[in-house]
Amino acid sequence: MSIHSIDNPRRELFYWATVITTFALGTAAGDMTASTLGLGYFASGVLFAVLIALPALAYWRLGLNEILAFWLAYILTRPLGASFADWIGRPQSLSGLGLGTGWVSLGLTILIIGFVAYLTVTRKDIKV
Repeated sequence: MSIHSIDNPRRELFYWATVITTFALGTAAGDMTASTLGLGYFASGVLFAVLIALPALAYWRLGLNEILAFWLAYILTRPLGASFADWIGRPQSLSGLGLGTGWVSLGLTILIIGFVAYLTVTRKDIKV
């Protein structure tokens, strides 16, 4: 489903169910690779960075359908972000840098506000 075709309540419910599911499964996948498989948070983040590049490369070089490429990349954003956020925030005894979740949350909040402000001012997200 294209995000541009979410134009009725049924499609919107499907979209939000997908978002919630990918968040839950993505966090679990990041934790599984970091803890259960023993990669640690940084290596887990690198793994998901490589995996998220694959749909982009397949779209760019192999002509992968843009909607499929989007959803494949979207699914991987959660474990990617969770792995790096955990790496920065978790204690060193758990393979993290030990900055704490408060600082990670503050930093990410500032980044999000900055990106939203940038798009609001430049309007680069608006199709002409």
